[in-house]
Amino acid sequence: MADAIIDDLSRPFPLTPRGTRWAVVTDRVMGGLSSGQLARTDWRGRPCLRLTGDVSLANDGGFLQAALDLATGGGPVDASAWAGVAVTVAGPAETYALHLRTTDITRPWQSYRAAFAVTPDWAEHRLPWSAFAPHRTDAPFAPSRMRRIGLIAIGRAFRADLMVADLRFYGAGGGA
Repeated sequence: MADAIIDDLSRPFPLTPRGTRWAVVTDRVMGGLSSGQLARTDWRGRPCLRLTGDVSLANDGGFLQAALDLATGGGPVDASAWAGVAVTVAGPAETYALHLRTTDITRPWQSYRAAFAVTPDWAEHRLPWSAFAPHRTDAPFAPSRMRRIGLIAIGRAFRADLMVADLRFYGAGGGA
């Protein structure tokens, strides 16, 4: 089975081929002081989304996120036929996280999380479902009820600068 595109940058920003829209979410929704922006640009010869900003730990803050609902209207997407999420990224050397939310997640601080390292050269990261650890939830991860995905700069004060060339579900039936 071929990969399932989440965003290949084929639509005008901030739209995706799924008809959903990218948005920036920061800890300011909870009183934090982080700030950021998301734009379409080119990095080392490839079109990409670029998440930039400052992650601040002040006021119990600490995150900056490029967030995307997977279905219009925020409904669920059944991703259970796939093995995980693949993302092609580049930027100054830093560690970022990919957060998933399902319909079982009810609080803003809950998610399923996997970290990945970024280097200046474009690289694909394949994150299998088993790589996602629950954060502040007892609900088991259910890829059949995926609702939202987020690319996150989190947990420490730093200048975020993340380029994303594509994002997709990969592998059928748990394969790579």
